[in-house]
Amino acid sequence: MKRILLFFPMLIVLGFTYIETVKETAVHITPESSLIIKGKTNVNKFDCEFDVQNLESSIPVLFEIEDRKMVFKETQLVLSNSCFDCGNKAMNKDFYNLLNSDEHPNIILKLKKIEGHLSKNNVVNAHIDIDIAGVVNSYNLPLKFEGEETMNVSGVLNVNICDFNLEPPKKALGLIVVDDWIQIQFQLKIREY
Repeated sequence: MKRILLFFPMLIVLGFTYIETVKETAVHITPESSLIIKGKTNVNKFDCEFDVQNLESSIPVLFEIEDRKMVFKETQLVLSNSCFDCGNKAMNKDFYNLLNSDEHPNIILKLKKIEGHLSKNNVVNAHIDIDIAGVVNSYNLPLKFEGEETMNVSGVLNVNICDFNLEPPKKALGLIVVDDWIQIQFQLKIREY
């Protein structure tokens, strides 16, 4: 694990120009990790926290180095919609229904590419695809890396749910309206499996 965790930042810092072979490993996201979707209504705020203990024990990671980028092959994190806890059963049901979970039971985060140099603040740029309710959108976001034995990867992404053809729910005869924008905050503690 230590060699992959040390290898990853070194690749970004050194910016190797080309390595022909695809590297393969697997990682485990530890229970100390967190992934929270934050939103608000016109009267309140809400947090829906993912239960990371429901993640697969081993997540395959395939990548190759191209110029100063790590390009990933089918590296994804699958989040079951039913594993989010929004604080009470009614909100959990609303969240589940909003995401059209009967037809699309998972949110899929697919890591496409990481590029840039680790600077003094350990931040690089990641390119990801997010699949929510069967609609895929691409995003760029800064990721912060810290640690050696266990790599801590953190970031924040603001997303408009209308981009996924989701209609913000209204409650109390339309008096309570959910904002179109949500924020995905994550702090993933990763170990090589």
